[in-house]
Amino acid sequence: MLKRGTFGILPDGTGIDVITLGRAGGLEMNVLTYGCIISALHVPGADGPAANVVLGFDRLEPYVNASPYFGAVVGRYAGRIANARFAIDGREHRVSPNDPPHHVHGGFKGFDKRVWEAETATRTNAVVFRRRSVDGEEGYPGTLDLEVTYALGDGNDVWMTCEAATDAPTHVNLTQHSYFNLAASGDVLAHSLMIDASAYLPVDERLIPTGELAPVANTPFDFRQPASIGARLRAGHEQLARGGGYDHYFVLDRGGADLARAASVFDPSSGRALEISTTEPGLQFYSGQVVGHRGFCLEAQHYPDSPNRPEFPSTLLRPGQRYRSLTRYTFST
Repeated sequence: MLKRGTFGILPDGTGIDVITLGRAGGLEMNVLTYGCIISALHVPGADGPAANVVLGFDRLEPYVNASPYFGAVVGRYAGRIANARFAIDGREHRVSPNDPPHHVHGGFKGFDKRVWEAETATRTNAVVFRRRSVDGEEGYPGTLDLEVTYALGDGNDVWMTCEAATDAPTHVNLTQHSYFNLAASGDVLAHSLMIDASAYLPVDERLIPTGELAPVANTPFDFRQPASIGARLRAGHEQLARGGGYDHYFVLDRGGADLARAASVFDPSSGRALEISTTEPGLQFYSGQVVGHRGFCLEAQHYPDSPNRPEFPSTLLRPGQRYRSLTRYTFST
């Protein structure tokens, strides 16, 4: 199943479409031409009907005015960039300080607040979004041509592929920012989480990585064995106090090249489970404190502040190179 309809109209008169992808008896997903947003994702339960497992809105206005990146593609750079600046080949570039004095998630009007062109493909049950991010947008150098594809797999899989090319050196780091709640109601504190990571990035008081890769062993950040999201939130750890909960990057043990498992989540009340695999080297785990822990985020991406940290894996894209990132979300009961 694949259908397209009208979702709303922006203040400037631009119409925003909603595209529904679905399989009989399986997943059904709504995506918007605004921000490549996944506005709803219905997943079957163990003993009941399908329910929406992502947070979102049923109208356009809140996405424009009051959304904490619900379901959006975040860019040009996901995560924080210290002091809203970086240098490429000796030349300093200043990006939007939308988290003063720092930059976060692409700036004041990042990819989450942009209109994308969409092309549907019935045969593959997919939608391809495209847009051109011009040189100087939010301070970033280079004109970037982008393509984001959402596709439903043969099972209960959602595939996300991101590709980009540039005409001048620039930094690129995209992610999908859905807030998941496998129970489809209440909070997510009882969800059981595993993250395939032996290290994480500690942050300073403004949530900028210190540069240290810290072991998760013997800390509340050890999710190598299943633990509930809420079990250690009040453990008194300094890093949890700084983030108001979990808002930290986890360095995957097998990430950064081929598609590999990054994390898995299980909700005991509904029987739903989610496994995330990615080609990214890590993911940002956010325990959803801004929404009262009604949803959690597992954002597959490169390290925050990589443009200012040569010891981190590079996010620099040059002309002639192609950025490509693949993430798979597999649901089961």
